[in-house]
Amino acid sequence: MDSLCPPESIYNLIPCDTKIPPKPARYVSIFKPTVKNELQKGKAAWKTMGPAKVEVPSPKDFLQKPPKAPKPPPSEKKLDKIPPKKPPVPLRTDHPIMGIQSGKNFINTNAADVIMGVAKKPKPIYVDRRTGDRHGLELSGLVPKYINKKDYGTIPEYICKRNEEVKKMQEEYDNYVQANLKKAAMKRLSDEERDSVLQGLKKNWEEVHKEFQSLSVFIDSLPKKIRKQKLEAEMKQLEHDIGVIEKHKVIYIANK
Repeated sequence: MDSLCPPESIYNLIPCDTKIPPKPARYVSIFKPTVKNELQKGKAAWKTMGPAKVEVPSPKDFLQKPPKAPKPPPSEKKLDKIPPKKPPVPLRTDHPIMGIQSGKNFINTNAADVIMGVAKKPKPIYVDRRTGDRHGLELSGLVPKYINKKDYGTIPEYICKRNEEVKKMQEEYDNYVQANLKKAAMKRLSDEERDSVLQGLKKNWEEVHKEFQSLSVFIDSLPKKIRKQKLEAEMKQLEHDIGVIEKHKVIYIANK
């Protein structure tokens, strides 16, 4: 028995005549091929691991130097801007023409030009310091330049036009204010209207007082109590209005 079993095997713990039970089969899902196909459908060449499976380029299509782009013809504007060429430098063998003399008398000509020419007027200046600092007189404001103009002292047309517009707008605003004041003015109540208003208030007070007297003696419910308080408030307000109109002979009413 020791010769059949290896000396260092873990199976020495188990008798050799015993049989080891086989392992159960590994579980494999029935949906494994379906899932695998769906995953393969959604994949692309750049989504997989490793180099993409692309077509190998042909050795005939090697990289070449790109041709130069044709230059556009020069425009007329650029041609116009080109300055004209200067005359060429004279050669060493070229010699100037010698022996040419002019018969003009430059001294007499210059003297005649000076005698016949108009004398140049000196520029007016002024000195403002004792050190002799000189400045132009025309731009100093000391020369009466603007008062000699024809339109000096007259109001420009645009200012007159603006003043007329401002005056017109002021008149419109004043008219608007006066109209609003007239609308909001107090109106005096005539004697006839005052008497008619006073008689009407007294008549209303009599009607409310008659209704108040017709109330029951015992106020044993909430509606009766509310009605009594309402009639008392109306009578009190009417008495106050009658007293105000009787006290004041002249009454003004504001126009709404």
